[in-house]
Amino acid sequence: RELKANPYLLSELIELLHYNYERIDVIERPVNLGFDCPLGIHSNYSRDQLLVALDFLNTKSMREGVKHLPEKKIDIFLVTLNKSEKDFSETTLYEDYSVSESLFHWQSQSTTSEDSPTARRYIEHKQREHKILLFVREYKRDPLTRAASPYTFLGPVDYVSHTGSRPMSILWKLDTPIPAKFLKKTNQLLIG
Repeated sequence: RELKANPYLLSELIELLHYNYERIDVIERPVNLGFDCPLGIHSNYSRDQLLVALDFLNTKSMREGVKHLPEKKIDIFLVTLNKSEKDFSETTLYEDYSVSESLFHWQSQSTTSEDSPTARRYIEHKQREHKILLFVREYKRDPLTRAASPYTFLGPVDYVSHTGSRPMSILWKLDTPIPAKFLKKTNQLLIG
């Protein structure tokens, strides 16, 4: 009612909404995880937001970039693409990058051998009706603000193949292709 009473403010708000609507470059896609979940593919989330959205409330207990939620039959991968030696130890400088708009190369934790229960869960996730969710960010911290960078939810992935052990290099196929907006950021092969 107050906006309608002020035609100048209402007109400016409508103009601003039209302006922003015309500049939408990626539309969030819903994801079916088998339970109510507010996450949308290609949207950005802080670590705590995405964990709470998946009903994991003890967010301070998660220190690694992987989390298994057995009650939800989900594994979460939190990937930082551009790792610096000051923020990551030598054993956590994993090689994670997109190979194409539909394939993503990911390295497991350095302690994961290909015959371990964790590796079997990754490899056999479809047969076990288990989901793998991939979240990526370009840098650990925003270069300008130094605040923690949010993760972009790339969605569920399916196992394609793997090589090596401790760590394993796994090739995943994304259910939803990576939009061009994110592809250059996720693909190290395109960088210099």
